[in-house]
Amino acid sequence: MSPRENGSEEEPVIRDNRKIDPETGQARDSAGDAPEGAPGDPGTQTTAAAADGSATDLLAERTADLQRLQAEFSNYRKRVERDRIAVREQAVASVLTELLPVLDDIGRARDHGELTGGFAKVSESLEAAVGKLGLTAYGAKGDPFDPTVHEALLHSYSAEVTEPTCVEILQPGYRINERILRAARVAVAEPSEETATEETAAGSGESGGPDQN
Repeated sequence: MSPRENGSEEEPVIRDNRKIDPETGQARDSAGDAPEGAPGDPGTQTTAAAADGSATDLLAERTADLQRLQAEFSNYRKRVERDRIAVREQAVASVLTELLPVLDDIGRARDHGELTGGFAKVSESLEAAVGKLGLTAYGAKGDPFDPTVHEALLHSYSAEVTEPTCVEILQPGYRINERILRAARVAVAEPSEETATEETAAGSGESGGPDQN
């Protein structure tokens, strides 16, 4: 018995791939014979284009996410650094504030000629150390009075000044960079009423009054 008789093998499939139909003599339509999903299939091209567009959109979205994360991290680092500097400045200011009475004692001792010997060297070292931390003293006799940096403890009038002036420094002021740590305590003198009147009259005369002939 042959294999075909007992059904153990299928009949062979023969495909006619000739481009010319032997019966009609006409060229066959090769597009219709193309298998579904072939590279030339319009449906396949549309699917590939859609896949490329989706991949591009996903890449743009991920790139935007990465840029946003980088910006947030950069802002976080700047904020942490700013907070760290602020905490350090506050700590330094607190320590220096506690040392101001000591610096006042050193200044009084220097004014009275008592800053001698070992005490003078210690005071110089202390003043140098606080200077490295940014502490500077201010306030001198004759400075124009500025209520933002001066604290007036005494007030008087004087014919020797033309504007509110610090005529005596009762206690020096201290600042750290541009921050006022303690305002200078001063005695202030203002021009007397007679001086102010004379200056006003002089100014009126210089501004050009009517000629009297």
